[in-house]
Amino acid sequence: MKRTTIFADDDLLNEIREISREENKSVAEIVREAMLGYIQKKRQKKKTVSFIGIGSSNRKDVAERHEELLWKKATK
Repeated sequence: MKRTTIFADDDLLNEIREISREENKSVAEIVREAMLGYIQKKRQKKKTVSFIGIGSSNRKDVAERHEELLWKKATK
């Protein structure tokens, strides 16, 4: 592990210190957890597969009739 310096405003530092006391963890541990959570969230969004437009129904009226088409089976 390497030591680094970060700059943060007083309000943010106070919040981190408060969480540190509440969870009985060091400020460094809280900052590491926050950074890891941020990175995981960012990476997860990039890896998400989009299924929008994956299939083709060959219908030209889907946008106009989407509610009717979506709920067709539920009303029968």
